[in-house]
Amino acid sequence: MCTAIRFTDSDGNLYFGRNLDWAYGYGETITFTPRNHPANTGHRAVLGMAIASEGFPLYFDCANENGLAIAGLNFPGYAYFPDDARPGTTAVAPYEFPLWVTSNFDNVDDVEAALANITLVNKGFGDFPIALLHWIIADASGCIVVESTADGLQVMRDPADVLANQPGLAWHLENLRSYMNVTPGAPSSVTWGNATLTPYGAGAGMRGLPGDVYSPSRFVRAAYLNAHHAPKDTERGNVARVFRTLGGVAMVEGSAQMNDGANEFTVFTSAYSAREGRYYFNTYENAAYTTAAFADFDMDGTEVQQAH
Repeated sequence: MCTAIRFTDSDGNLYFGRNLDWAYGYGETITFTPRNHPANTGHRAVLGMAIASEGFPLYFDCANENGLAIAGLNFPGYAYFPDDARPGTTAVAPYEFPLWVTSNFDNVDDVEAALANITLVNKGFGDFPIALLHWIIADASGCIVVESTADGLQVMRDPADVLANQPGLAWHLENLRSYMNVTPGAPSSVTWGNATLTPYGAGAGMRGLPGDVYSPSRFVRAAYLNAHHAPKDTERGNVARVFRTLGGVAMVEGSAQMNDGANEFTVFTSAYSAREGRYYFNTYENAAYTTAAFADFDMDGTEVQQAH
């Protein structure tokens, strides 16, 4: 499973990040697609986490040089992709959707408008299975969530600035109303008969915030942590904010199992900074950041480049 967040700093720069939670990794690494790569139809440089297969970047998450970011999160039981495009629309496969978005557009408004003219279709890449995903797409102004289900393609504004897994976004947003009482502040002392009751200390207002790693719980906790994190003014502070917030919804190996009994854990956490045009990530076994910037690559090249 996975969790993603977005926020902006005091100057309006986008920060975007995600946890990828699964039972194993795929050999993924920081991957750069230059403006002139054959699949880069909009000629915008793209940087993110991917597997490169046959010269094509299969992105888990990525951002373009102009500050538009996207991440795909697992959505089984809800995701549905028809075999053919609706009449009058263009077919886009789930595996190419992240690159299609980031290579062609600079903001969520333009993406939202363009989505009326596409169908996400049931097409895989080589021997890879179809990824049953939904996507969060973000810029400095906000974010949208894209879900292709049996009811069609749904594009929704996401005021919570977070995404987890199933159910769909509309359910998650409705569920937040169950936690309106949760607050960072400490409750006042109360009197029960002759007894005066006072909080033990910080955190008393958070009582009731879910602590498990179930998808609805992670959505609530990520929304709470992201909304209440103290603002930061520096790149270092905001990158730390991404990793600390996502650390609050990370999965510890052995704490939760998948349906086949495999232990799920946070394989990697990533962060994108539009302020610096830089991508960061760390892994379950190595908390130190690995990082690369657009400026580290040949922006006008034709071949996928990877940082190792």
